[in-house]
Amino acid sequence: MKRMVARAARQIESAFGIYEHQFHRITVRAQERFEQRDWTGAQQDGLERLDVYSSVCDRLVESLQELMGDHLTSKNSWRQIKDAYRLQLEGRANRELAETFYNSATRRIFSTVGVDPRIEFVRGKGPLPKDFSSVTRRYPQSETLERRMRRIVADASLSLNWRGRTQQADLLAERIRARLGNTPVDIEMLAMTFYRNKGAYLIGRLQGAGVTLPVVLALINPDGEMVVDAIILEEDELSKLLSFARSYFRVATTNVGPVVGFLKSLLPKKPVAELYISLGYDKQGKTELFRDFVRHLSRSDDRFVVARGERGMVMAVFTLPSYDVVFKMIKDRFAYPKRTTRREVMQKYRLVFKHDRVGRLVDAQEFEHLTFSRDRFEPALLEELLATAAQTIEVKGDLVTLHHAYTERRLTPLDIYLRENPTPIAREAVLDYGNCVRELALAGIFPGDMFLKNFGVTRH
Repeated sequence: MKRMVARAARQIESAFGIYEHQFHRITVRAQERFEQRDWTGAQQDGLERLDVYSSVCDRLVESLQELMGDHLTSKNSWRQIKDAYRLQLEGRANRELAETFYNSATRRIFSTVGVDPRIEFVRGKGPLPKDFSSVTRRYPQSETLERRMRRIVADASLSLNWRGRTQQADLLAERIRARLGNTPVDIEMLAMTFYRNKGAYLIGRLQGAGVTLPVVLALINPDGEMVVDAIILEEDELSKLLSFARSYFRVATTNVGPVVGFLKSLLPKKPVAELYISLGYDKQGKTELFRDFVRHLSRSDDRFVVARGERGMVMAVFTLPSYDVVFKMIKDRFAYPKRTTRREVMQKYRLVFKHDRVGRLVDAQEFEHLTFSRDRFEPALLEELLATAAQTIEVKGDLVTLHHAYTERRLTPLDIYLRENPTPIAREAVLDYGNCVRELALAGIFPGDMFLKNFGVTRH
């Protein structure tokens, strides 16, 4: 038994290493794609990377089946494997990702309802790192802003000529002075470049006496020469860049935690889950979302209620008023004139997961076998869910299990937003609604209908 346990723990860590290697191998192509303006290749890389996690995890489960045989579903064996695996992870970078990978394997094997702390890592490794020195470069105020701008771009090590280098560096310095006045600042930049679609981004912060601001240089390659297209110096604008409605970045790092910690220091209001997801670690983001939600439940006493807005024909939607997320469950039957199936609905969610969301499609996380206390549901909501989604909800005693659900950031339905806001604000929203439809069409996505209730508004 001891030998099998040790081999199983090593197999899991080895599989996680394979996942890391494949993820990183695809990610590092981003620089060459940007330099060569190979946008099709970049898009294909993004799609390929999305499938790596599940592919490696599936192969792991198959190899564990061969190794463990009848012991595969023995929780006693898995308690020992978990202990052995924990010891193997001591001092390892990306430990939080490795624990989530292990959990993914156990949940594939056991189809765990709720959480089983005996065989799963439940708490995580603790707070995000506060020391960012391993992932950043510093540019002290002893140098001029102009020189530091030139060094920051040069340190990105792109094999492209920087068009208008001196003039652009001067302009960047001028923008920073316009924002800060004469306040002297140090600059700390993440050492890796963030790539997405046709852009590359250098992200950091300005720090001076009583001042901490984000700084982002947005680079483009329109014709074989690099240009700094924009500079971001506001938290809100950086939050939009790292939005849940955009495709994932490709960021080559072997130590994710400090990068997420640095971004969190710039965006204290943004959930940690969204930061992991924006870097392409959607499974870790899902784990962080669940853990944060469980913590929130323990500190709150409000109940799940039907989400604001008209009832949908396909999905039953509810929310916890004190938490900025909605839960969506596919209904058992769809109201006329909808003619679709559960499978087709799930395929549409998968399409959104893989598609360029152009800042207009909300990222969704898929969950199975979530368990909550019955007393956290308003009776009317529970009655409605049992009537409309009985195939995927189960009530046993004091527990409610959602066997399949999606979560998304909560939005204000556009029809409600227009009714509740004065005309100038409503007019601006309607214009942006038109832009939304246009931008989705340019990305090859056409809404099934144009009902305002199917669109939403968020702060970012």
